[in-house]
Amino acid sequence: MNFFRHRPPALLAALSAPVVLLAVAGCAADDSATVAVPRPDAKTAPLCRSLHSALPTTVDGQRRADPEPRSVYTAGWGNPAIILRCGIVRPPKMIDPKVAQGQDPDAIAGGVNGVDWLMEKQGDGTWHFTTAGRKAYVQVTLPKKLSGPDDSTQVLEDLAAAVKKAIPEGMASMRG
Repeated sequence: MNFFRHRPPALLAALSAPVVLLAVAGCAADDSATVAVPRPDAKTAPLCRSLHSALPTTVDGQRRADPEPRSVYTAGWGNPAIILRCGIVRPPKMIDPKVAQGQDPDAIAGGVNGVDWLMEKQGDGTWHFTTAGRKAYVQVTLPKKLSGPDDSTQVLEDLAAAVKKAIPEGMASMRG
């Protein structure tokens, strides 16, 4: 197991082109999570479908509880939910030189169990973790109760095997 550590600038610098990050929506009145469903391109969609079938039934001790609307591009665990979205567009901070140099306090590059992640603190206190160096961008959003990168280690460990199995290393499409 390798915990978070700063990555060399080359990892994030190699991933270039600005994009818009789709945001995860809040919880509905019945406490079931709702999310914006990604729309991956034709190369990315099969990878995301493969990931969906490889995902574990529990993450960080939380049982699988997929968000609405149901999609092969989203998954969830627990309540409030840990949300996974596959086929998102590349986060703008993925190419930010400050992140690559470890100079952005709200974004960290790191890796867990052979999967590299861009970890971004959001304005609402949640964290987004987006895969780096894979042929599809997979984003995991932690609820506020899991307040930071230190709380995410078990979540990312539980997801690493599925990500490595379904999403090969390489460059993702800019569109997701």
